Amino acid sequence: MPLAGAGTASVGRVAADALRWQRNLALLIVVTPMLGVLGAGYLAYTSGVSIIDIALLLVMYVASVIGVEAGFHRHFTHRAFAAHPTVRALLAILGSTAAQGPVLFWAAMHREHHAHSDRPGDPHSPRASSEGVMAAMRGLCHAHVLWLFKPLPQDFAARVPDLLRDGFVFRLHRNYPWWVILGLVLPALLGGLLTQSWRGALSGFLWGGLVRVFLVHHATWSVNSLCHSFGSRPFNTGDRSTNNPLLVLSSLGGCWHNNHHAFPTLARLDFRWWQLDICGWFIRLLQIAGLAWNVRVVDKRTLGLRATTDATKRQGESP
Repeated sequence: MPLAGAGTASVGRVAADALRWQRNLALLIVVTPMLGVLGAGYLAYTSGVSIIDIALLLVMYVASVIGVEAGFHRHFTHRAFAAHPTVRALLAILGSTAAQGPVLFWAAMHREHHAHSDRPGDPHSPRASSEGVMAAMRGLCHAHVLWLFKPLPQDFAARVPDLLRDGFVFRLHRNYPWWVILGLVLPALLGGLLTQSWRGALSGFLWGGLVRVFLVHHATWSVNSLCHSFGSRPFNTGDRSTNNPLLVLSSLGGCWHNNHHAFPTLARLDFRWWQLDICGWFIRLLQIAGLAWNVRVVDKRTLGLRATTDATKRQGESP
């Protein structure tokens, strides 16, 4: 009996230690970019912002979001298209520079989200457990960032057996810290070389590095929180996923979240002419260049049938 009790206590201590490390890491990931924003703001106030700073921010931002949305999300998580190994490596590296976790972890959490969307087990649902404005705000904060500090599923690897078997992807996954560092060092090097100054290197590190990570974080997190709270729901998906056009530029197309939950394995989410999906266009360009294939898309007839079926369901559910 004492041995059993000691074993239980040991397991409890291990779990507590793991959660403490997770929270410390989450704190580092969340706070460090914020400090970078403050540093960039101070530098801008004292010596201004150069066109090089803005260019580095924009280029690195677009590259990171494409890595997350087209790479981590549509390719690795949902297998929406196949791609040349060089493209796969580039997407994994670019996604990793966003500092949102290595590719296997990201894919596992997102598959967990789809398996339990807005139900118990969803890692980052904003759905409140009670009524009221404060409960709704707590739900939004949880979905946006606080979920990173909560205990995560310990068997997350069970969600990505296909990726675990892929030695190529696993090697990219294991080198995640180096890709994050690369995403910070590269704009610093470019800033220093283009301006021939240490000040330019510091500014590049801040604007193309930490400020960019901060903005990409909140772009992705806003899809988790706002795109499960505000917007339109053209499809009956059994959850609260929405299309939110206000996030179209920051997410490069990931904001058509209700479209995505209706058809999770599609490479493109621009079901209407006005639905801008830059990541979908990027995948299309890869396809034209012969670098992507088996690109999953949906035809207008299927969309029309789904929309009609969902509209009929809504009418049947109306009082």
